[in-house]
Amino acid sequence: MAQFVTFGLPKGSLQEATLDLMKRAGFEFTVSSRSYFPTCDDPEVKAVMFRAQEIAKYTERGVMDVGLTGLDWILDSGADVVEVADLIYSKVTTQKARWVLAVPENSPIKEAKDLQGKRIATELVHVVEAYLQRHGVNAEVEYSWGATEVKVPDIVDAIVDLTETGSSLRAHKLRVVDTILETNTKLIANRAAWADPWKRQKIENMAMLLHGALEADGKVGLKLNAPNEALTAVIAELPPGKMPTVSPLRDHEGNPIAWSAIEVILPQNTVRTLIPALKRAGAQDIIEYPLNKIIY
Repeated sequence: MAQFVTFGLPKGSLQEATLDLMKRAGFEFTVSSRSYFPTCDDPEVKAVMFRAQEIAKYTERGVMDVGLTGLDWILDSGADVVEVADLIYSKVTTQKARWVLAVPENSPIKEAKDLQGKRIATELVHVVEAYLQRHGVNAEVEYSWGATEVKVPDIVDAIVDLTETGSSLRAHKLRVVDTILETNTKLIANRAAWADPWKRQKIENMAMLLHGALEADGKVGLKLNAPNEALTAVIAELPPGKMPTVSPLRDHEGNPIAWSAIEVILPQNTVRTLIPALKRAGAQDIIEYPLNKIIY
């Protein structure tokens, strides 16, 4: 019988970024608008889609062997899972997101203790309750089903909401009082699946490829040739700390010639100024190519 892992993919705001990352890692999913069971081009992966908020608890129960969800939802659900890998990406940025305590700009609330007796709206109820307990504050925390920013000040006194850039908070004239939690996507595994040697190796392989895809974000490869008399000048144009691969070139008969091939990985935003500089330094046959994965 063929072996496979059941993979939980987040449905919703993180869906497109996740499917793109999985594709760059080598796993292409076909998603039907009416199905919660995407198909994967890897026969060893069976997929199911849930909201990110549910993936941790369903992974703990064994509904899936492995899944992608945020640290925030792992903590809020209290799920007992194996945290296999940190994968820092989101729908907008490649930075960690923050759950922040926010109030209207003219609110008298300046710090956690000012929440005493107040009402707070959030999706992250249990984490917020733990935060209040740590600060010795007694306040009412209610679950928000969405549109959390519009609930202050008429319905609640404060909110705890997820932000990546802060633009939505500014648009609603809200002021950040405190950061409750920094969060990022994690690859998690069911403990029984992790104890299975075949499944563990499959999950570890997937983690390696996902890390490699994220590492390649914003980077490109450059290949070029240079005469040996210009080699020092060409290499000097590369950004500090970048160690290129330099290989001697040979002619069609295999005899050494006075040229070298250079290959290096660079941030994409550097090449617009670097390529002309390399050309002026004596480089020829310059090729820029995209990268899907970088495995260190």
